[in-house]
Amino acid sequence: MTKRNIKSKLDPKKRYLQIALNSTLDEAYKIIDLLPISDRIIIEAGTPLIKRYGEIAIRGIRQKYMQKLFTQTRVSPNSPNMKLASGSILSYLVQIIQEANNAKVNNNPIKSLDDMTPYIVADLKTMDRGETEVQIAASAGASAVVALGAAPTETVDSFISACRKFGLDAMIDMMNVEFPLTVLRALKKQPAVVILHRGVDEEKYNRQKQLPLHEIQRIKANYNTMIAVAGGDSVREVQSTVFNDADIVVIWKSVYQKKDNTIELVNNFLTQIK
Repeated sequence: MTKRNIKSKLDPKKRYLQIALNSTLDEAYKIIDLLPISDRIIIEAGTPLIKRYGEIAIRGIRQKYMQKLFTQTRVSPNSPNMKLASGSILSYLVQIIQEANNAKVNNNPIKSLDDMTPYIVADLKTMDRGETEVQIAASAGASAVVALGAAPTETVDSFISACRKFGLDAMIDMMNVEFPLTVLRALKKQPAVVILHRGVDEEKYNRQKQLPLHEIQRIKANYNTMIAVAGGDSVREVQSTVFNDADIVVIWKSVYQKKDNTIELVNNFLTQIK
């Protein structure tokens, strides 16, 4: 695989809402259709989705979101050059950008390919074979990929190095890691994002388990990395997460439970995390 030099679209001055898609591709496509277009939305190909479909999950979500952008901008989706088959989408984008100088996303001119490219997180939860799994995510079109902080230090180092090589953001999930700083201090290089995570089973079977928000400032005081918090879907938990200075709020359950009100729900969350 050739090296990919893709600049991250994540702006450390912004806060983001990451929506995890964990069920089936059909469900994922329905949710993507309902989402508002925002440069502060991150789409996650969740672990169950990737285990069910493999690379197709990442490719499918990326392609579906691009289609959404086409149909909701001034670029005509009926162009004779419209090609949605795998492998032709990027060629189409280049041509569209060249032919439609006045096309806009959110009333902003399209200046580059990045303006029409969704930010997709591949939640592989890598535990071994760091470079190999990064290559898989890169070839499928991911923007970022997730490894577990509980993995061997050698694996996490290899993972971060591979992410830099292939132009992906490295995200390290600290689920079930008691002292995230200990993991970070052992690394040769730091990840783009550290995820503080209360797992689904933890929330279900241990109601007393709190989101590890106390770790946000500990990490930020030592490292220049963005912090994502996963495992809290209520408005109150989102507010607490933002109050404690998280950069990315990860949700999934609310979106699946309230699909009829997806636009209102997501816009409300986006308002909460400004």
